[in-house]
Amino acid sequence: MAFEIIFDGLNWIFAPIFALDPMPNGFPILTVFLIATIIAFITTLANKLLVDQDEMEASRNEMKEFQKMMKEAQTNGDAKKLAKAQAMQQQVMAKQSSMMMNSFKPLIVTFVPIMLMFWWMAQPDNPINSIVIQLPQFVYYVLLVPLWQAIFGMFYGGGSSSLPFTAGWLGWYIMCTFAMTQILRKFMGFKSGF
Repeated sequence: MAFEIIFDGLNWIFAPIFALDPMPNGFPILTVFLIATIIAFITTLANKLLVDQDEMEASRNEMKEFQKMMKEAQTNGDAKKLAKAQAMQQQVMAKQSSMMMNSFKPLIVTFVPIMLMFWWMAQPDNPINSIVIQLPQFVYYVLLVPLWQAIFGMFYGGGSSSLPFTAGWLGWYIMCTFAMTQILRKFMGFKSGF
């Protein structure tokens, strides 16, 4: 009962996105792309607002310097530098732990909505499940499509396509989310990496 209400609510929310798709019931690639873009925007925005990017960059740089100093001290056998690095180690690790906890804030905020989205997209009566995209062999294995198909098959029965080197909605979603996240991170001024 509760899941039906949630599913109907998500159908109502995403009906305008399906309306934009030229093939919403046959092959809704645009719908999955738009949903992936929305989720990428939400997670990127959460990262931008909840994580201090300057402090994160400073922490990364401090860790690199610490690792460089530790490596030099070990390589040169310099006891004084090694003792100094070991004295700094607890302070650096505490700061690194604090930054790691801060980086989990966006995950806490976005986890439930994203899980609801995945649940909604994986429903058997959702037209999104009709997507089958032909991939080059290299991309097929880099995206770990066989692994995702096996996992999907364990939970929903079947899930693997009879066509070689194809991906369903999950593979397409991963490609779109990865690409849009990188674009949005550049647009929002993130300094580096994930």
